[in-house]
Amino acid sequence: MDQEPLPCWVYKSPRRDEMYLYLAREADFDSVPPALLERFGQPMPVMELMLYPARRLAREDPLQVIANLRTRGFHLQLAARLEVDLYHGNLC
Repeated sequence: MDQEPLPCWVYKSPRRDEMYLYLAREADFDSVPPALLERFGQPMPVMELMLYPARRLAREDPLQVIANLRTRGFHLQLAARLEVDLYHGNLC
């Protein structure tokens, strides 16, 4: 795998909490499917960063983000899934 740092631009959705769009090129939304952009809303810039395999990201696997940016030109990050641990009371 290519070890060269990959520039990346991150945008957040004004419509959905914790939905982020990573782009391989700044403000290049041509690679993003129109239906996704419609659901995403007007992208709001959050940050620019350099990605590389050892880079730690809060919720995403950097290798997957890099692969998606290289093949698709974008990566979509959705809100983390919550696993509910229900309390069933004393089962004695």
